[in-house]
Amino acid sequence: MALPVGPTWPVVVTRPEREAVAWVQALAQRGFEPLALPLMGFAPPADLAELRRARQALADCDAAMFVSPQAVHAFWDQNFDKNMPLSIDGVGIQAPRIDDFGSAAWWCRHALRCWAPGPGTARALRQCGVPPARIDQPPADAAQFDSESLWPVVRAQVVPGARVLLVRGDSGPPPAPGGPGAARGAALGTGRNWLIHQCQAAGASVQVCVAYRRGAPVWSAEQHALARSALARRAVWLLSSSESVGYLKQLLPGQDWCHAAAVATHPRIAASATALGFGRVWQARPDVQEVLAKLSGLAEPPPR
Repeated sequence: MALPVGPTWPVVVTRPEREAVAWVQALAQRGFEPLALPLMGFAPPADLAELRRARQALADCDAAMFVSPQAVHAFWDQNFDKNMPLSIDGVGIQAPRIDDFGSAAWWCRHALRCWAPGPGTARALRQCGVPPARIDQPPADAAQFDSESLWPVVRAQVVPGARVLLVRGDSGPPPAPGGPGAARGAALGTGRNWLIHQCQAAGASVQVCVAYRRGAPVWSAEQHALARSALARRAVWLLSSSESVGYLKQLLPGQDWCHAAAVATHPRIAASATALGFGRVWQARPDVQEVLAKLSGLAEPPPR
């Protein structure tokens, strides 16, 4: 499948609206034509009381694991549902914070460590006032940014009696077996559940807090038209979530994806895209510069 070449080459940014702003800016600066089409919608958690209890108990925890940037902002940002756009580096933008978690005094009183599976979550933590020295994340040269790469970094912190809070989102029923989103839960022993088991096996207690609900976005007529246009123009889809790949089936029912191309930011996401029927799928870690390099390489004309 031939890819378009040139400064108007379209790339579909499927990240949540809050994160997509920075990715759109970075793509435009490199000469691509970014098209923002979020594949994930968000809502408050079903049990707000649980979220409030987890916030109040944070000072008693030794570590808090945030599974994504959305988990960070849903936990610390009372205006999370307003989906405030944030910059890629956090310069000049401050997210609203609850209580005094963002104050230096709070962090001086408590020894809490904050765990991030990748640089996007680490940026979100800094934007919400967490001191960089309190953030643990995989090394910059990690093969993948995920829970498995995070574990060697934090393993020494997990001792018998340690208290770990895991902040995550919740979704609707799981995808049907064999469906496009099936890869999300197919690989047992991976992801956040794997990390929970590692912590428990080391003698730590793990509390899970659902800070938000996620689901398929509600596209407008204009967004549906933009998606159809992107497919017709052979745009490359930038995919950052296996679950959101599954939503494409209900957003664009009956669509044949065999002529579509995608860059996926994790092997599990790539597997979901392949299962949906994407004709070509490449992988890059969820790092802006790495994704831009991958896309730039795809845009080069094939050698003669």
